[in-house]
Amino acid sequence: MAQSAAASKLDAEQAGFYRRLHRQMSLIRRFEERTGESYALGKIGGFCHLYIGQEAVAVGALAALRDDDYVMGSYRDHGHALARGMTPREVMAELYGKVTGCSRGKGGSMHLFSVEHQYLGGHGIVGGQIPLITGAAFAIKYREEDKVALGLFGEAAVNNGAFHEALNMAAVWKLPAIFVAENNRYGMGTAIKRASAVYDVATRACSYDMDQEMVDGMDVLAMYDATSRAVERARVKQLPTLIEARTYRFMGHSMSDPIHGHYRSKDEIEEQKQRDPVHSFQAQLLEEGIMTQDDVKQMEREIQAELDDAVAFADESADPDPYELYTDIYAD
Repeated sequence: MAQSAAASKLDAEQAGFYRRLHRQMSLIRRFEERTGESYALGKIGGFCHLYIGQEAVAVGALAALRDDDYVMGSYRDHGHALARGMTPREVMAELYGKVTGCSRGKGGSMHLFSVEHQYLGGHGIVGGQIPLITGAAFAIKYREEDKVALGLFGEAAVNNGAFHEALNMAAVWKLPAIFVAENNRYGMGTAIKRASAVYDVATRACSYDMDQEMVDGMDVLAMYDATSRAVERARVKQLPTLIEARTYRFMGHSMSDPIHGHYRSKDEIEEQKQRDPVHSFQAQLLEEGIMTQDDVKQMEREIQAELDDAVAFADESADPDPYELYTDIYAD
C-alpha cells in the first residue's frame, strides 16, 4: 500500500489501530441500517433507537478502556455493545427476540447485556444507569481493583436528580468513574435544542472535585484522547471525570419518530451530515495513505458478509421457550 508522508510518521501498530477504529464505526453504521430495515419488515418489535451519527462517541471512548473495565449504556445501546466487542450475531438475535441473543431474547433493543465483555446493560430508564456507574466505581475502589467504570447517557438525563447525586458522590468519594454524556442536541420529553445544557448544568451541580471535558463527539480520535486522559485520572488518581461529547443523531429519536419535519428541518440534517464521523475519518485515512480505496471496498464487503450472516442467524434462531420467563440467564 502506497504511504503518504503523513502516514509514514505512524508506525504499523498505530495505523492498524486507526483502521480498526474506522472498521468499528463502519460496522455500527451498517448494522444500524440493517436494523432499521428489519424493523420496517416487522422482524424487530418494541422500541428501537438507532445510533447512526453517534458512532465516534462509543468507538473512541471504549477504545481507551481495557477488557476488564466496566461499561454501561442507555437504551440507544446497539453501538455501545458492538464497540465493546459483542458480535453482530448475538446483538441482532437479541433485537429479533431470539433465544440465541445476548439476553436470550428477554431484553430486546434496549437491554443488551454481556458479562463476558463487562457490558452491564443498556438501560431503558433515562439516567437509570448513572447511579449504577457510581456504584460500580465504588465496588472497584472497595475491592482495591485496578479498573474503571464508564457509563454513557443522553443529555436529557441531566434533568434527573440521580445525575447530580451520583456525580457528587463520585467526586466526594474519589471514585474511578467516567461519565460520558452523549449530547445529540435533542433531549426527548423535556426541552429541545439543549446543546450547551450538559456542561453548564454539570458545572453548577457538581460542587466538588470533578474533572470535566467538552469534546467533539463527531471526531473518533478526539473521543479516544479525552477518554484516555479520563482513564488515567481514574486509574492512577481515583478521580472521576464528566465528558460531554457534542454529537448529532441523523435518525429520529426512535423508529417511531420522523427523521425530520417535526422539530428539525431536512436542511439541518444535511448540514450536520457534512461532519459525518464515519465518512470524515475515512477521508482522513485515505488522504494520509493509511487506507486505499481498495481497502475500503474490501472492508465493506467483509462487513456486508458479517451482517448477512447475523441477520440469517437471527432469522433462523428459535424463539425463547415460555418457561424462559422464569429463568435467570446467568444462573447456569
